[in-house]
Amino acid sequence: MCAYKAKRRTKTAMNRHVNAIAGRLSLRAPQRRSLEILDRITEITPPRKDRDLLATLEIIRSEFPSVTDFERKFPSLCFALATGVGKTRLMGAFISFLHLAHGINNFFVLAPNLTIYNKLITDFSDRTHPKYVFKGISEFAIDAPAIITGDNYNQHDPASGTLFGGVRINIFNISKINSEVRGGKAPRIKRLSEYIGESYFDYLAGLPDLVLLMDESHRYRASAGIRAINELKPILGLELTATPFAEGTKGAVPFKNVILDYPLGMAMEDGFVKEPAVVTRKNFNPAGMSPEEIERMKLEDGMRLHESVKVELETYARETSNPIVKPFLLVIARDTTHAGQLLALIQSDGFFEGRYKDKVIQVDSSRTGADEEEMIERLLKVEHTEESTEIVIHVNMLKEGWDVTNLYTIVPLRAANARTLIEQSIGRGLRLPYGKRTGVTAVDRLNIVAHDKFQEIIDEANRPDSAIHLKTVVLDNDELDQKTATIVSQSQVATQLGIKPADTTASTQIAGQNVPPLFPKPEEQKVAQIAFEVIRKMENQPRAVPTLAHLKNPEVQAAIVKAVQEQHRPIQLELEGVTELPDFAAVVAKTVELVTQQTIDIPRILVVPKGEVKAGFRPFTLKLDTLKYPAVSDELWIQHLRTSQRDEITLGAGGCQWRSKKVPNSGRRVYQLG
Repeated sequence: MCAYKAKRRTKTAMNRHVNAIAGRLSLRAPQRRSLEILDRITEITPPRKDRDLLATLEIIRSEFPSVTDFERKFPSLCFALATGVGKTRLMGAFISFLHLAHGINNFFVLAPNLTIYNKLITDFSDRTHPKYVFKGISEFAIDAPAIITGDNYNQHDPASGTLFGGVRINIFNISKINSEVRGGKAPRIKRLSEYIGESYFDYLAGLPDLVLLMDESHRYRASAGIRAINELKPILGLELTATPFAEGTKGAVPFKNVILDYPLGMAMEDGFVKEPAVVTRKNFNPAGMSPEEIERMKLEDGMRLHESVKVELETYARETSNPIVKPFLLVIARDTTHAGQLLALIQSDGFFEGRYKDKVIQVDSSRTGADEEEMIERLLKVEHTEESTEIVIHVNMLKEGWDVTNLYTIVPLRAANARTLIEQSIGRGLRLPYGKRTGVTAVDRLNIVAHDKFQEIIDEANRPDSAIHLKTVVLDNDELDQKTATIVSQSQVATQLGIKPADTTASTQIAGQNVPPLFPKPEEQKVAQIAFEVIRKMENQPRAVPTLAHLKNPEVQAAIVKAVQEQHRPIQLELEGVTELPDFAAVVAKTVELVTQQTIDIPRILVVPKGEVKAGFRPFTLKLDTLKYPAVSDELWIQHLRTSQRDEITLGAGGCQWRSKKVPNSGRRVYQLG
């Protein structure tokens, strides 16, 4: 009995951690289910070093039959979650749970390539980043996990604990390890370290609580690097991927250790991702068109669609008071040469009048040195509205794990079959910018421009075994020639004073923006804008300024001038005798004149009684005979669920001694609290 109670208390404690982490990290249902599975796995087979693999597998398979083999020399489980559901955040939840519930402090995270490697470092270390994976975990607010990377692991002694706090998360790039082990060489991580007297690899392998997390594990399952990593012999491996199968000579081979499978179709049904749609021209006929002409048409149609989506997103954001999302277009090129040609085309004056000359980047292996650093920096900031990039050309570099939310249009220009186009294209743009669907088609839809592959893609998506079913978008030639724009309206006074509406973007248009400003000089504009704000505050001072006409009174204008001078700060540092100060009185007078001309007085109406007003009290009688609220009984009835026996407890005044008596022939027992 005692052992049973102890076990139940442990389970309750585990559930407490699951509930707390799921709430703090705002986990979605499939993420929470994954955490609950990890909780159960660690309960039925606690993670520890040198476990019996076969016995552990049988225990797990008894509750999770889909796990038929770990496929490694240590217990390893795969959580297959659709792209866009949030695998990186789930990794943060896994680490938080294993540390809080089991005291595990050492973790090794594998990234599939350099781009995702840099992103993971930011997501795990930058507490100010919006995608910080431990946001809300109070235990990490003071003592944040130490992040050790493939670039700095050999610079300090990890055993000292001074720089590598309580929880240590190692983040390494498996593609770099793969390059190091070519020709049978040992990876750099296995070289002797002067700080610890052994290689860092041997140090990690000797830890009693190392947990291995593999991001997008299908990318490197059979690589030489992962075979070297297997020698770390962690106590547990956790794989995360949206594609739980490995490509072999005979086709796709499913993983044998998938413990949770949440495919893209379910994510679409649950509304966690965008609705993908394939786009074509109305009555498109490639006959007589060269491949280059088809390619140019697809690229230009994609750009027109991008411009339309940009307007729709800004309009939605302004109507709903949400942050403005800056969309971008992704072009998938055949190779680096093709990517360079596309870059030259987009940067030419003949492509959309040169509007995108400085708004395009090329992402591929041809970039090195400073160009590569600039490319990565711009790529990582592509979601920021202040970053100018609107077109990204890539060659096979932006695959799994690149989780942006503002990709809305994809133009695949690489020759591929329909299935490959779907798999490689859709996953990159499924994430929703606001975390959920809005009900607005343009905001919730991902567009894939595929004129020449349109029907083939539709047929592939409509196959019975397809995970998704695509919508279709047909572009009409007449509609393509029509341009739309988001027009932000404001008062004519604000426009003439040079006041800009909040959250303007490069594409924002303002009604009346061609009206010449009242003050051509920037310094005078600044003074006039301050004066306008001072005047607006006077709307709530009816005694001082009962009507607009009173703004022209010398006393009122003098007060405005004084307030403006107190708030004014020069645009540049003033040099005595060089910088000419604006004429505050003249600017204020001119601003007052504009405000009075462009503003309509709204009269204040006060309703008051006419004649003599009398007030007093009249006597009345309150009738209570219709109110029947009996006092609450002092007896408690207790009904036994199994025997239907009823007990009665009478609550009396006095002490706390219980007395009981059996009621004859009633099957009841009465207790009295005397």
